[in-house]
Amino acid sequence: MTHSIPALHISQSRGARVEKLAEAAWRLEIPAGAQSGYRLAQLDEHGSLRRRDFPWQPPLTLHLQARISARELPGTWGFGLWNDPFSALISYSGIVPRLPALPEAAWFFHASPHNHLSFRDDLPASGFLAATFHSREFPSLILAMAAPLMTLSLVPGLAHWVRRLLRCFIHQDAESLDTDETEWHAYHMEWEADKVRFSLDGVETFQTEVSPRGPLSLVIWVDNQYAALPPRGRFRYGRLPNPQPAWMEIKEFSIQRTQ
Repeated sequence: MTHSIPALHISQSRGARVEKLAEAAWRLEIPAGAQSGYRLAQLDEHGSLRRRDFPWQPPLTLHLQARISARELPGTWGFGLWNDPFSALISYSGIVPRLPALPEAAWFFHASPHNHLSFRDDLPASGFLAATFHSREFPSLILAMAAPLMTLSLVPGLAHWVRRLLRCFIHQDAESLDTDETEWHAYHMEWEADKVRFSLDGVETFQTEVSPRGPLSLVIWVDNQYAALPPRGRFRYGRLPNPQPAWMEIKEFSIQRTQ
């Protein structure tokens, strides 16, 4: 059964715009701006839902066509499924508090070169990726109590120990995708309990047994932020200037449970 499109929730910063172009087609755009401002245009299904009420479990398929305004946009953009693992959701209509969680995700994800989003040295940490995360399950309260340990990643020389610790609890897999994202392409993902398959223009490009645990929520976004936890140095997080407006268009979107 194909999911009902009108259930999507819009998050947009000042000056950003999420516009429905047609049935199953949208344009997400953030304005040009300096490094000081956070800019986000996002469609998602979670809104103020509790994580346990997120709508999706495997098996399912996700399909859409997409293009972006320029290659190597500053920040991140993408589309797929995740558990919104952060401690609070900033939604521009308020803050929805959630206790922290370890990441669960399967998505097409682009991260500009300022990012370093791999805990493993043998996986790509930026660029355009097909990527998954699956984590050991811990009570949120324990994670909240342990969160101050992440401050160690801010200390030069200790970040690599934090990365090694995270690898004990967070499994990930990723594959770089070589394509011109400014052209229309068809993106397809099949999520099963024991594997995830990614296809580009009808050709399978990546398959992994690192499959996230549900329930998850759909997310489609473009923003100007970055995060980096490199093998050497310290954790860095912030916002990037984008001299030109940045946009993504999608069409022929569908998400469907399979049996």
